[in-house]
Amino acid sequence: MLTQQQLQARVEYISREFFHLPFTDRAVYNNRLRRAAGRFLPATMSLDFSVKLFAGYTEAQRDDVIKHELTHYHLYRMHRGYKHGDADFKALLARVGGTRFAPAPPASDHEFYYVYQCQRCGQKYPRRRRFNTNRYVCSKCRGHLVGVAVVSAAQLQAEG
Repeated sequence: MLTQQQLQARVEYISREFFHLPFTDRAVYNNRLRRAAGRFLPATMSLDFSVKLFAGYTEAQRDDVIKHELTHYHLYRMHRGYKHGDADFKALLARVGGTRFAPAPPASDHEFYYVYQCQRCGQKYPRRRRFNTNRYVCSKCRGHLVGVAVVSAAQLQAEG
């Protein structure tokens, strides 16, 4: 994992090397980003990157995310189409070799699932989020569901 200073230096290097333009603003880690690997904020002209997702990515994947965010940044500064659907964005991103979408986060053993089971037929329902068992019924037999266990992702895979 890169430190804050290494991240800033890496973003500046990629900007010079691939875009042939300087990056003069801030690149920072943001602990609150959970789903997005990175984001460009036009109001502050800064790039935020997810601590959680960057920790699981390879160096190549991190570079692809940085290229994606730098594409937003440089197009915005040039007053051109910097949003995902704009032709300018797609063309520049293809030219520098960035990815349009962030890589999928690596599967974590820390993730856990709630397992619900039908009382009538025994059908199991692993879910990432809890739900109110009074509102839902079994999809096979319409039986009542009960919470059985909380298991890790690895345990769930082992069970099949």
